[in-house]
Order: sequence, then structure tokens, then C-alpha cells
Amino acid sequence: MKYVSTRGEAPVLGFDDVLLAGLAVDGGLYVPETWPELSSADVAGFAGRSYAEVGTRLMAPFLGGGIDEELMGGVLAEAYARFRHPAVVPLRQVGDNEWVLELFHGPTLAFKDVALQVLGRLFDAELTRRGERLTILGATSGDTGPAAIEACRDRNALDVFILHPAGRISEVQRRQMTSVSAGNVHNLAVEGTFDDCQDLVKAIFGDLALRERLRLSAVNSINWARVLPQAVYYLTAAVSLGGPSRPVTFSVPTGNFGNALAGWVARRMGAPISRLVVASNRNDIATRFLTTGVMELQAVHPTTSPAMDIQVSSNLERLLFELLDRHADQVARLMVDFGTTGRMEVPLERLAPLGDVFDTTKVDDDTVATAMGELYAASGHLVDPHTAVGLVAGRACRRDPTVPLVAMATAHPAKFPDTVEAATGVRPELPDHLADLFDRPERCTTLPCDIRIVRDYVVANARAGGAGGS
Repeated sequence: MKYVSTRGEAPVLGFDDVLLAGLAVDGGLYVPETWPELSSADVAGFAGRSYAEVGTRLMAPFLGGGIDEELMGGVLAEAYARFRHPAVVPLRQVGDNEWVLELFHGPTLAFKDVALQVLGRLFDAELTRRGERLTILGATSGDTGPAAIEACRDRNALDVFILHPAGRISEVQRRQMTSVSAGNVHNLAVEGTFDDCQDLVKAIFGDLALRERLRLSAVNSINWARVLPQAVYYLTAAVSLGGPSRPVTFSVPTGNFGNALAGWVARRMGAPISRLVVASNRNDIATRFLTTGVMELQAVHPTTSPAMDIQVSSNLERLLFELLDRHADQVARLMVDFGTTGRMEVPLERLAPLGDVFDTTKVDDDTVATAMGELYAASGHLVDPHTAVGLVAGRACRRDPTVPLVAMATAHPAKFPDTVEAATGVRPELPDHLADLFDRPERCTTLPCDIRIVRDYVVANARAGGAGGS
């Protein structure tokens, strides 16, 4: 298995090099040259297997010898041993043929742990094998940062720089990053939005000489090795609910589109997925693109589901590559237009195939609060606001009540205690391993939204390539 860039001007790489590169040197995103497929017998054979076993089997065709399959199996087993539920990602029924898939039982209480606990270990193993060091640079809207830091902390071959929008994430999310005292971790609060943070990261990656000097890599879902492990839970959930003999509909709270893309990947491989509902909050660039073909920047509006407060959904580029029959030159032209003007348009006839897969809608804060309150009153079950977006959208787009509806529970309700308490009257408690979170000292550097200042900070503090202020 080899990987190509969506923009066609980067070297073709194996999985191990894609892991370490993250973003392609031409600014594109790496995708597999071909898509492996699972038969119905393959899918049926996953019943009763452990989560790590299913993950190893699904991911094996993508490794192409770049990472040993036995090593991957060990990485997955070790990563998921840290999760607080034996099923790793359990299903919980919340209504008539309605379920939530609890993706938050990892160490930082968010779905990002499912992939990043794997990614951190893969980085460590591959860098140790090569005798190299790497600089991790990423932006977070709230959940990727804590999960990346937890996965990469105290690893001698890695330095980690995570940018977050100052004042625009929950206090729990912030403290999960800033209370980590590991010397290889650098928290940067940027005076701007998440999209500003993401633009800064992309600009630094765009300096190819600096990128090579610092050995920069990404933990955001622009890194293919972040997306792939997320496809596994779509498959395990579908099998648990009767796959392959009956299909399942998934509703996915969507910001950067990585989680929704992972669902598309699972379906493309043969997982019995009937529909994928793309659930947006007021910041609905993905919804607008999928319904009109127009991707256009608008203002970022703060909401009660801040991890989705995004106006640049990077992983739509991978989907666009497939829609345009893998014509990388067309993708590159559109993405350059978008970067220059903040707008691009794809003819609606090109979007037509998506109608067989995706439904989409947006949900406002008032509706989210009502849904959270009603669910708690009916069942005593608390969900975080992002999960509520998924539930509301899934119900609104549901086509067939006989098909199980699964909403992705992307975060533990205790990550957003103020919003949950306002909606339900109950303040969720943090799990025991985070009970003292608000007593831990914080360590963070606030910087203006200025590429020169942020770049200089990274250069001065990274150890790779003889940096660290030299």
C-alpha cells in the first residue's frame, strides 16, 4: 500500500513515512492509492472479537509493510488497555432503536483518544527504530490537544506544540492541556479562533526548509494515521447491532470532518452503514458544502459545542479528491482558490454521489439544551452538547426507524459541566483520575495571532534538528 497526495505534487509514500510526515509537502492530504475491501464474511467474522483484534485486521491492508502488523496489534492492545470500559467504545441505548456510541472512555474523555493513544505509540516505535526525533505541531478546538498531549507526553523523541484559541475552549479542556508538566509539552494560547490556529500551523508547515529542519509532523486529522483508527469503531458498532445482515445509520457531530470521513472510509471498505448524518452546529461549513457545493468562509460563532466551532473542515479535501475522480490538479486548483478568496464551488452534479451516503443538518444551541434536558428527564442519561448535536441531527434526518440510529458520543459530559448543568440541573463529575484537575498548576504561553511570533517560539523551543534556540 502506498499513499498519494490529494494535490498530486508530493512524493508517493509508505504508511510509515505518511505517519511521520502528516501533511504532504504540496499542502495536500495523503490518501491510499487504492481502497481495501472487506467481504460480508469478513465483517461477520468480527463478531465476538476484541476491539484491538478488529482494529488490527481492519488496519493491516493499509500498512503495506511500513509498520509490522504484529507491532500494530501490540500497539492497539496497549493503547486500549488504558480505556476505562472493557468494550473500549461501548454502545448505550437511549431510545427506540436509538443508541449512542461512547467514544470517551480514554484518558482525556474524548473520542480523539481512540486514535491518538495509537498514534503516540506509533510515533515512539518508528522514531526509536530510526533513531530520530520529531516535532509535533497541532491546533485544537478543544479535544485534540489534550488527547495529543496525553499520548505524546514524556516521550523523549517528541516535542509537542499545541495551539488553542484563547478563551474559546472549556475550562476542563484547557486544564487538561495546561496542567501537564512534561518538559516536552508546550501549550500555546493564541489570541484568535481555532481557524486562526489551524492557519498558523499550516503556514509553518508550508515553510519547507523549516519543516525539514524541525522534522515537523501533525497529530490533527490531516494525518492519515489519525483518521484510520477511527474507522474501526464504525465497524465494531455495526457488527454489534447485527451487521452485516442489517445496516446502521451513524450521526456524527462534525467540525474538521475527520470523524465523518472515517465513517465514509469504513463504509467504502464494506462496513454495513446505511447513512452517515453530518451534524453541524451554527458553524455549518460542512453542511453548506454538502448541500450546495459551495465552501465559503464565514465568521466563527462561539457555541455550546466549541469543538465544532470551525469554518475550515480540512478533511473535506480527501472527500473532494474522490468526488473529482482523483484528479489532483483540479483539487489543487480549488483549494488554492479557497485559500486565496475564502470561497470555492463544486458543480452540484459532482456532489450527486454523496446523496447515496450523507444526510446533513445544523442544530442551534437552544435545541441542543432542550434535547439534553429531555434525554435526562426521560432516562437519567447525561450527554455532552456535541453528542446532543448528533442525536438531534440524527433524528431529524432519520429515514427508516427500523434501521438502528447511532449518535457518536464524542466527549464525556464532565468536559462541559456548565452547559450540561444549565440544560439538566445536574453537574457531571469528573472521573477519579481527573478529580483534582482544578487544583493542578497550569503552564501556558499566550501569543498573538502572528505567524512570525508563533514560528519563532516553536524554533526556540524545539529540540529536533539542533534547534532549541540555536
